[in-house]
Amino acid sequence: MTKRPVLVVLFDDVQSLDVTGPVEVFAGAARAAGGDSAYPIVTASLDGGPVRTQSGLRLLPDTTLAAAERPHTLLVPGGEGTRHPDPRLIDWLRAHAPGAERLVSVCTGALLLAEAGLLDGRRATTHWAACDHLARCYPEVEVEADPIFVRDGRLSTSAGVTAGIDLALALVEEDLGRDTALTVARHLVVFLRRPGNQAQFSAQLSAQTAQREPLRDLQQWITEHPEKDLSVEALAARARLSPRHFARAFQAETGTTPGRYVDQVRLEHARRLLEETADGVLEVSRAAGYGTPEAMRRAFVKAMGTAPADYRRRFHAPVPNAPAPNAPLPNAPVPNAPVPNAPVPNVPRTTR
Repeated sequence: MTKRPVLVVLFDDVQSLDVTGPVEVFAGAARAAGGDSAYPIVTASLDGGPVRTQSGLRLLPDTTLAAAERPHTLLVPGGEGTRHPDPRLIDWLRAHAPGAERLVSVCTGALLLAEAGLLDGRRATTHWAACDHLARCYPEVEVEADPIFVRDGRLSTSAGVTAGIDLALALVEEDLGRDTALTVARHLVVFLRRPGNQAQFSAQLSAQTAQREPLRDLQQWITEHPEKDLSVEALAARARLSPRHFARAFQAETGTTPGRYVDQVRLEHARRLLEETADGVLEVSRAAGYGTPEAMRRAFVKAMGTAPADYRRRFHAPVPNAPAPNAPLPNAPVPNAPVPNAPVPNVPRTTR
């Protein structure tokens, strides 16, 4: 079995989940592959001494960075400790990170890589709250603020905290195949896997909340009724404003246009239905306000780079005791089969 040693960099005020999330993925993948040799994991700090995470947990490294062997995958987590890093850590990254076959950052770990000059001319992402800082302080970096992770050759960067798990699962799938990655995802009770270009935020979180009550109430109404007529004219009438005044006021208070907000709401609603229900694509497209499966398909491909059917295959979580899509209900007659004399029970369909 091919060994892919993983070296995890530790420092004071590291985010504990940035460390343990990917580590659990790689360790679980090694077990699923039949042993611990697939991903030998080593943790290291500058002096080899314990580090305190930003939540107060203490982590004991295996060794010092100076003594660590060259890894296949070098993983650099984030946390408050990236704000004012030890210059020695930056020097070590600058000297040794290029030797790793795969360089991975989680959350604000990207700031450490940027400070070491390792992101210059490369595409990268980080926690949403640090994207502006990364772009402003390191203009040579091509910052992509929306995706949960970005892969640029041997370099992979991820957004905040749990996005490190998504990225680690993607790497495992690349190394050991989908079945192994799916086994790990099931064990950790997470999706396999959110696409890298999936947005960090839901529509409600990515847009600001309007200050004026009519617009704020309208935002909530949109999220609850994505299937309605959500044209600017219809929404303006509901807000009792002229279309022109409404469009200006909505963008000024939410930071996005009505059309973009509606697009995000509908996409998020459709995603949730595909993940959580057994409804057919036609039903989902109508419930989410797209009208037709083709309109929904175009929206998914444009926003996420994948079709609704592919998205469902990746992320659908079966509803306990619910029938599969297009499957006959329990105790219902099978098509073209003899119907028994006893009446067929009326079994309601389970929905969410």
